[in-house]
Amino acid sequence: MEQLKLDNQICFPFYAVSRLITREYQPHLDRLGITYPQYLVMLVLWENDGISVNEITQRLILNTNTMTPLLKRMEGLGLISRMRSEDDERKIIVSLTEKGSAMKAEAGLIPESLMSNISPEAVNVEELLAMKDKLQDWIEYLKKK
Repeated sequence: MEQLKLDNQICFPFYAVSRLITREYQPHLDRLGITYPQYLVMLVLWENDGISVNEITQRLILNTNTMTPLLKRMEGLGLISRMRSEDDERKIIVSLTEKGSAMKAEAGLIPESLMSNISPEAVNVEELLAMKDKLQDWIEYLKKK
């Protein structure tokens, strides 16, 4: 059955490239003392600090039962604080601590460092950016399903 061959699967190249890219991030994240999912949360908070857990889960397309233990570990590391919203006690607001905010400068070097390791002959940056935009279109489509 051709449809069950690994080489014929659309999902496998996405899975493989995701794992390989995450592997490239690992040495940088090890220096920061965080995991890739924690890095994603930090990216969201560096962009928009003091937002609800629900906003973070929506932005990262994660379930609350995945996010809660992740945030607890980050709070234990001193990167974030979680507080009940004064407006709606059902909402938990996540904010960066001083340590979490200070990490932004070092993390800001990661993208450039990763791109500097990519050979221009191997990957065309314009094509890579176009692919990112197309993937974002797919994400938006699949989120609506």
